[in-house]
Amino acid sequence: MDKLKKPGDEELAEALGKAVGLWKELKRRLAEQHDPLTDEWVYSGKNYGWSLRLKWKKRAIVYLTPLDRCFRVAFAFGEKAVQAAHQSDLPASVLKIIDEAPKYAEGRGVRMEIHGAEDVRLAVKLAGIKMAN
Repeated sequence: MDKLKKPGDEELAEALGKAVGLWKELKRRLAEQHDPLTDEWVYSGKNYGWSLRLKWKKRAIVYLTPLDRCFRVAFAFGEKAVQAAHQSDLPASVLKIIDEAPKYAEGRGVRMEIHGAEDVRLAVKLAGIKMAN
């Protein structure tokens, strides 16, 4: 949460615990689909702390925010992406998250916590929908 100190690998691993493997897996899978994938740490204020922004070219794909033993992914979904999500095979629970996401100028702020491999799979699917729309 310290604005002046970006998280390092040690701090990240300590905060995430076993979820550090999920973090790395998500980054790996997104890099396979969106090469070259770049990342940068951004500070979003004292209430939110640091997030890792993953970008393809100049387009932000997702923000990863470390939490205690898990992490959050955040996407900005435009209305075309929302419609595409509803036409996909995403589970009803994820569609509910999308439908209830707050609306901003850049799109709906879709946020989901990552606790396991299935969550990583869903996050990769959401990234694909976002990037295709």
